[in-house]
Amino acid sequence: MSVNSKIYEGKAKILYKTENPEILLADFKDDATAFNAQKRGTIAGKGNINCSISSKLFQELEAQGIKTHFIDNPAPNQMRVRAVKILPIEVVVRNIAAGSLCKQTGLELGTILGQPLVEFYYKNDELGDPLLTRDRLLLLELATAEQVESITHLALQINELLGGFFQRCDLTLVDFKLEFGVDSQQQLLLADEISPDTCRLWDMASTDTNRRVMDKDRFRQDLGNVEDAYQEVLQRVLKAVENQK
Repeated sequence: MSVNSKIYEGKAKILYKTENPEILLADFKDDATAFNAQKRGTIAGKGNINCSISSKLFQELEAQGIKTHFIDNPAPNQMRVRAVKILPIEVVVRNIAAGSLCKQTGLELGTILGQPLVEFYYKNDELGDPLLTRDRLLLLELATAEQVESITHLALQINELLGGFFQRCDLTLVDFKLEFGVDSQQQLLLADEISPDTCRLWDMASTDTNRRVMDKDRFRQDLGNVEDAYQEVLQRVLKAVENQK
């Protein structure tokens, strides 16, 4: 497949045009960033691992009726995706208190929430990706009221599906980030990736607050064994997919 010019490079991926304007090629990088890119590093093999995990999870969600931008994998660290206009919103779904929710509310780490919490953040590095109210989101015209309603419904549905899947991997889905885009037919699609970079995952077999971490918090908090944790998540995902056949 011939690839044309690079059209975008983010913290974790590079997007390229292809011969088909409706299809893009996403190249997953080994680069790692945290705290709005204030901390930078490299996680060996991360591109391949995150691409593989994301691909499997997108296919699992597609099988359950969730429309995504995923098409296929031409290479281990590459994903062909449908071209979409990404909404400048990060959608975060929280099941257990962790990270910024604890810092901003005083909730104790590990507090199980009575119901999933859906939050919207403005994708704007200069502003520090601030938390938005629904009214502010609409004021800035980042999405329509109908899109916000659809995204909220989809996020909760995806949370239920991913939570069940990760449970079969002996992992607890603490929280995760989603991004959505609109294709040329104005169809809302789940985009970006679903991986240890975008999900907080805790090993069910461990009660130790450090050892149980199986996601990018290992990089953020200098817990070590980052590559091993990512690789372990991939192996569990592959096993869970295989067991479903």
